[in-house]
Amino acid sequence: MTTSPYRFIAIEGTIGAGKTSLATKISADFNARLILEQFEDNAFLPKFYEDQEKYAFPLEMSFMASRFQQLKDHLGIPDLFTDFIVSDYYVAKSLIFARETLQPDEFLLFQRFFNLIDLSLPKPDLLVYLYLEVDKLQENIRKRGRSYEQHIPNEYLANIQTGYFEFLKQQKDMRVLLLDTNRLDFVNNNDDYQKILEVVFQAYPAGIHRIIF
Repeated sequence: MTTSPYRFIAIEGTIGAGKTSLATKISADFNARLILEQFEDNAFLPKFYEDQEKYAFPLEMSFMASRFQQLKDHLGIPDLFTDFIVSDYYVAKSLIFARETLQPDEFLLFQRFFNLIDLSLPKPDLLVYLYLEVDKLQENIRKRGRSYEQHIPNEYLANIQTGYFEFLKQQKDMRVLLLDTNRLDFVNNNDDYQKILEVVFQAYPAGIHRIIF
């Protein structure tokens, strides 16, 4: 088993990129503590997809509060059995989604709250971003069959992806690994999964490191 050079890895990506699948597999294989976003418990999510303008602000605020509380609880408690943590999100996704969904005045208010909580959370030692083209994102969304996700516009997914790219380019002091996984099926193909492990568990300096498989 490969030894991780990192204590805390966060897996990120647009809706349907495979964040939860990869985080879960790594956690199982490396005896890591797993943090999964509890998005299905958010009562505003189905409503948001029906009426974005009405429910965007309460949705983003509730997601931010939930993410903050979950990460604070997990990252602040030592585990006697493992010192390796993997999460299927990074708290900054709150800012990325809010920038796309909120009105300008709402976003400024949201950003003020986000800046307060962001300072109190540790940053991941490595942020892994899974890049998939929009048509492949849509294919994965259809496969998992969540009814409220089946009519997400391509434009929305593309805009979220662009928001992630803009955010990642600004992270000069963070280790960021951008993985182009368009030619991989790491969920069903173990060889593809092993390729990802080989690049994830290397020691990287700060900055963005792009890997195309």
